[in-house]
Amino acid sequence: MNTQDVLDEFRAAGALREGHFVLSSGLHSPVFLQKNLVFMHADRCARLCSALAERIKAEAPGAEVVISPAVGGILPGYETARHLGVPSMYVEREGGAFRLRRGFHLEPGAKVVMVEDIVTTGLSSRECIEAIRQAGGEVLAAACIVDRSGGKADVGAPLIALARLEVPAYPADALPPELAALPVEDPGSRRLSK
Repeated sequence: MNTQDVLDEFRAAGALREGHFVLSSGLHSPVFLQKNLVFMHADRCARLCSALAERIKAEAPGAEVVISPAVGGILPGYETARHLGVPSMYVEREGGAFRLRRGFHLEPGAKVVMVEDIVTTGLSSRECIEAIRQAGGEVLAAACIVDRSGGKADVGAPLIALARLEVPAYPADALPPELAALPVEDPGSRRLSK
């Protein structure tokens, strides 16, 4: 599966949106990938995550567990783990930092692949990887369905992406005029609790 195949899955699900969006990172972009419209279809999610699992097997073999950041990474993490034949866990925020909860724990030195949905700046991935390392895991790689940074995001580990795009994203005070002229939508979830 290549980048075009992934985008075709998003388009077919009505999940590739254009306009003016505030991303979870706080950056503004003319493109938003509404991944939940893709992941709500088990067949689409399975196709994407099976292909991601094959990439992981080829590029970072030996994973013993998949760990994802809650909430967005839970579904692709679980489905990718299923195709890898390994357990799936996730980290949640507690006191502002990611950590394993709900009885999840790692054996010291466990070989982990961190699986995300979409990477833009890499912040959630870095925080998840730090939590994995603090819990005693060895991070073999990070993996995602879509890397919006075009390979520029530093996630703190080698990044395996099913699709790589370079989608522009801007700070609020540096919007191009054509983007600033559009009404703003904030479809993400990071700011919901604030």
